Amino acid sequence: MILILGGTSDSLAICDMINELENQSYVLSVTTEYGKELAQKHTNNIVLGKLGKEEMLRFIKDNYIARIIDATHPYAVEVSKNAITCAKLSNIEYIRFERKSLIEEINYDNKFIVDTIEEACKIANKIGKNIFIGTGSKNLNRFVEGISNKNLVVRVLPTSEVILSCEKLGLNADNIVAMKGPFSQCINEETYKHYDVDLVITKESGVAGGFLEKVNACKNLNIPVVIIKRESINYENVINDINKIKDIIV
Repeated sequence: MILILGGTSDSLAICDMINELENQSYVLSVTTEYGKELAQKHTNNIVLGKLGKEEMLRFIKDNYIARIIDATHPYAVEVSKNAITCAKLSNIEYIRFERKSLIEEINYDNKFIVDTIEEACKIANKIGKNIFIGTGSKNLNRFVEGISNKNLVVRVLPTSEVILSCEKLGLNADNIVAMKGPFSQCINEETYKHYDVDLVITKESGVAGGFLEKVNACKNLNIPVVIIKRESINYENVINDINKIKDIIV
């Protein structure tokens, strides 16, 4: 049995790939109801809920897991760290499917590359008045707390749970853009212009996250962009091509 740690479009593509193979059993782990709803279009083998270290160890043992494929979001570092540890303790194979970094492909001088949300907030407090937060709803409270006397425009998933969490942070309809991505460069440009955005904060989310489209929209409109890098983790066994995962499984 293979345990796929999901939460990204990459994990769903991996499920589609395994579905085409014979005699390959797997289960996909997701953490939200929305993630489960999306996943059900690709598989019925789903477990819902957060797996901490102890829960993951128990799940591996109870379900005879022989291999972990970690296709979580590049910023879900705690889950990845737990998976690496659990794989070693359980003596099973760990594979990290990692979106390729695109930072080196950016040809735009008006950018700030930082390691943390706190660094991004420091820059935002110095420049910009209408600041677009394109990092999703997770850790949104840290931006609200860290950026003072600025107008924040946040783009988040259009679910009642997420919008309610935004409202609890003091954001209202003028601040919330509820849309499901990824988005084209054109949509990003029109959004930035509509909200008179003069600074964009985003994460290094890769191709599937529409990262370059966000940055290129900034370049075309000459808007400074703050890019929060991924935390560096020694994954040991990293694969960027889904077909290579297929070769390993077969």
